[in-house]
Amino acid sequence: MGKLFWKFLFMFWLAQAFTGLGVGLAIWGQTHMHASSLRVETPPPPFAPPEAQYGIPPSQGMPGGMPPRAAESMPPHHGRLFSPLLPIYAGSIVSLIFAALLAWYFARPIRSLRSAFDAVANGKLETRIGFIMGGRKDELADLAHDFDRMAARLQALMESQGRLLHDVSHELRSPLARLQVAADLMRQQPERATEFIANLERDTGRMDNLVGELLRLARLDSGMAGRMDECVDLADVLEHIAEDAQFEAGTRCLLETHLPEHIPVKGNQELLFRALENVVRNALLHSPEGKHVTLSVEEDTFTKQWRVVVLDEGSGVPPDELEAIFEPFFRSGKGNNHKGYGLGLAITRRVVEAHGGTVMAKNRAGSGLAVTISLPIFLD
Repeated sequence: MGKLFWKFLFMFWLAQAFTGLGVGLAIWGQTHMHASSLRVETPPPPFAPPEAQYGIPPSQGMPGGMPPRAAESMPPHHGRLFSPLLPIYAGSIVSLIFAALLAWYFARPIRSLRSAFDAVANGKLETRIGFIMGGRKDELADLAHDFDRMAARLQALMESQGRLLHDVSHELRSPLARLQVAADLMRQQPERATEFIANLERDTGRMDNLVGELLRLARLDSGMAGRMDECVDLADVLEHIAEDAQFEAGTRCLLETHLPEHIPVKGNQELLFRALENVVRNALLHSPEGKHVTLSVEEDTFTKQWRVVVLDEGSGVPPDELEAIFEPFFRSGKGNNHKGYGLGLAITRRVVEAHGGTVMAKNRAGSGLAVTISLPIFLD
């Protein structure tokens, strides 16, 4: 049972307890007053019984020998000092007070939640209500905090969508403009058609790559990642990535690998290849000439995860940008002379999270960046 249940239970029990107390006090007061009305002081007989003292026969006296004057002195309505409905009135009033307090206690946060939902529906995504709950620690307070997280997530998604549309239009505008210029020049200078065709092919290739990356990112965000139940040996995947990356880097940088013989994970091999390749290529791209890039995999038996660590010896990333580098179209301004759309690490994070893992980046103590990818160990 949750805290809200126990609050309801306690409040209703308390209301009934006070109701019973009010009824009991009313009945006790009625009984007490009734008993007080029957207490009539009579003088003790001096030497003769009451019949002889007052000069009347015993048959005309009150039962038990009470004199007529004593009987006449009793209040005529001693049993009607309190109405029989008084206990019901008292209990109803107490119950009404506690019911009103209980309704106010639970209706106030619900009204706040309703107003907040209405505000978000009208586009006010900055609405937050967690602070309204004060020191409450029950299901309603948890619901308010969940609402705040939902609103923050929606706000981030809407802002991300706006940035995405802006960045896509910006990235497509330049190659489209060059295509238009090349087409005009081809009509004016047909003799240079071969040169312009090469430019057209280069720009159309860049646009094709951009659209492909965007489609892949959109599929990952929408949960359309494909089959995720393959048994993949990351050792083979990383070896192929290392061979291709070292071939492209040539002698400019050296890639060192420290890999176990088998690294079994469950997921999609093509997506994992793309995610890990983005990190390795990014490390080689940002490492100065003559430096080393290290690719290693360790087994964490406590969390039952593989930790893929990629270390470079570049200039690193400003601390406030360590999370932002995994956002689409983000490119760090620190020594950023490299071409690209800023989608590689964003795709890497989506792929890793789709496989139940995590990815994080941090600056190394000396220089360079360390990217750690954690993936669950596949236990067949």
